[in-house]
Amino acid sequence: MAQLTGALGKQRLVTLVGGAGVGKSRLALHALHTQAASPRQEYTNIYWADLWPLRGDDLLAATVADALGLSDHTPRIPLDALCGWVADRSVLLVLDSCEHLVPYCRHLIGELLTACPNLTVLTTSREPLGAVRETVLPVPPLAPATEAVTLFRQRAESVGRPVREARDRRLAARLCARLDGVPLALELAAAQLRHHTLAETADRIRSGLDLPDAPGHPRPCDSPRRPARHSALRTAVGWSHELCRPTERLLWARLTVFPASFDADLAEQVCTGGPLNPRELRTCLAALVHKSVVMAEGDRFRLLDTIREYGRMWLRELGETEHLAARHAAAVLELSRMARTEWLGARQQWWYGRLEQLYHDVREALRFLLDSDPAAALELAGNVAFFWVCCGHLYETHHYLELALDCTDGSSEARAQGIWSLGLARLLQGDQEAGRTFAELTRRSAIAAGDKERLFQAAHLEGLTALLFGRPLAALAAAETALRDAGTCQEPTFGSTLCRLLRVCALTAAGRLKEARRDAEVLRQECVRLGELWTRSYTDYQLALIALLENRVCAAGAHARDMLRAKQRIRDRMGIALGLELLATAWALQGEPERAALAYGAGAQHWQMVGHPQRGTPEMAPLREEGQAAARARLGDAGYEALFHKALHADRDQALAWVTDPDPDPPLEEPP
Repeated sequence: MAQLTGALGKQRLVTLVGGAGVGKSRLALHALHTQAASPRQEYTNIYWADLWPLRGDDLLAATVADALGLSDHTPRIPLDALCGWVADRSVLLVLDSCEHLVPYCRHLIGELLTACPNLTVLTTSREPLGAVRETVLPVPPLAPATEAVTLFRQRAESVGRPVREARDRRLAARLCARLDGVPLALELAAAQLRHHTLAETADRIRSGLDLPDAPGHPRPCDSPRRPARHSALRTAVGWSHELCRPTERLLWARLTVFPASFDADLAEQVCTGGPLNPRELRTCLAALVHKSVVMAEGDRFRLLDTIREYGRMWLRELGETEHLAARHAAAVLELSRMARTEWLGARQQWWYGRLEQLYHDVREALRFLLDSDPAAALELAGNVAFFWVCCGHLYETHHYLELALDCTDGSSEARAQGIWSLGLARLLQGDQEAGRTFAELTRRSAIAAGDKERLFQAAHLEGLTALLFGRPLAALAAAETALRDAGTCQEPTFGSTLCRLLRVCALTAAGRLKEARRDAEVLRQECVRLGELWTRSYTDYQLALIALLENRVCAAGAHARDMLRAKQRIRDRMGIALGLELLATAWALQGEPERAALAYGAGAQHWQMVGHPQRGTPEMAPLREEGQAAARARLGDAGYEALFHKALHADRDQALAWVTDPDPDPPLEEPP
């Protein structure tokens, strides 16, 4: 830690290099906690990006952007968005597990360090990146006679087998020496003390040193001998596998299908079969946690890289790799269908959270289906698109939809949904022409199929394109035509709800405020009845905007806070940026200039994260200018700027808390 802290204080790129299981990630995580708790606060922003779920480089920059919380709504490639947002901010970025992406990480980091003068990058890898001005810090195993023994004794005591007698202390020391002080090997060995004595454990470790590298693939006699720590870890992992019951070994292998963390329900859905019935699976999962093979993190689980690699070798030996990948993809596809079906209802918020948990699983399923079943890949991409767009994954939405559409042809519901979804993603990235083009393609397919729901979606995309580019009457005509043609006696659907919201927005933009308020209130009540949040939050946006235009500033603030609470619950980052501007203006016109300055600063931070060239709807611009002028007049330019920049550079959640709660006083002291 002393070496790492010193290096981070002087160098801009530091790589922790060491073998599997030696503790690189844990050391990096501890360094982050130390930096965050430091009174000097050298870094304004600290971020961690897990790279181990990635299979290739195609989404490397997008993954790092997600880790930074970016939700870029522009046509820029993710690397450009990253450079643009970090810019001159003081940022510490950790990239964990770079070894399978070394050349790509080297390029990404080089571009970032060149463009961002105050960025420091800490990486973990099994080999150096070979980057210019890289400082490499080797992470050795623990000293076998001292630190390793201390760790082993701590872990032994935690499983109810304290090492106290002189004989046991000698056995522990010999075992630590045989395992060469590799922390993961020590953890696995200590976990076995739940079922075996220390003497049995030490004896098994001694006899297991010649385990083969992989099932069915022993090391050739003439191959160079591995370092002792590699043999030690291989021994510990192999021995842990050997001590598992057959069904536990089977589950270990099957769990490697998950690219990131998973829950027990999904594991049961994907990994049951043969001797692994649902009850046995739950029993085996608990046993693997007890043996430190599976890491439990709340109600979710994950495999460490080394454990996953070993399990994948066994999955290949079992001949189940393709079968499990297909089952995993089928399960994810079925969940996406349920999410899409239940969007307009009380489970909407739950599905936003669930699909965010499944983010890596969806990408893994799409990767598999693009090769094996492109039509299913297109359906999956279309099902998750609206969720992903709202949660800021526009680049991924665009990326996978284009790949899936290129691999399929003909006419189908999935293809029509994919075309509409791609048009929406492209439009929200600022591509007006794509919005019009894909709206027309959606309309044609809807007419050919006689699909009223698809006609709603075509009208929504056409109208949203017009609205975002300053043509509210065209947007109103598109929405009203679709709603009139469909009739009035029908249950709300996804498409009709989008069109009703579009009509409210267009009425407001056209200055027909009484009609807009009436329709917004009716739509909001219906959303409350259904338990739906996304549409409801945008009706609150419109009601707040209408209230500002009608000079009802207290009502505007209440609606803006309602909107922001809903947007935070479903992680709609673009919506948060929009809502903060409304709330800031309401605070300013209510005579709360300090909160207004903080809210404008928090809003500016979120607009930078979103990267959108347009700050809200066109009718918001004069209101924003009026609010900013009012706040500056009360505070003075220096006072306003101090609070604005305090929120601009603060933690996102902290800044939101300052401005959304009307009761506690926000921090008004000037930053040093």
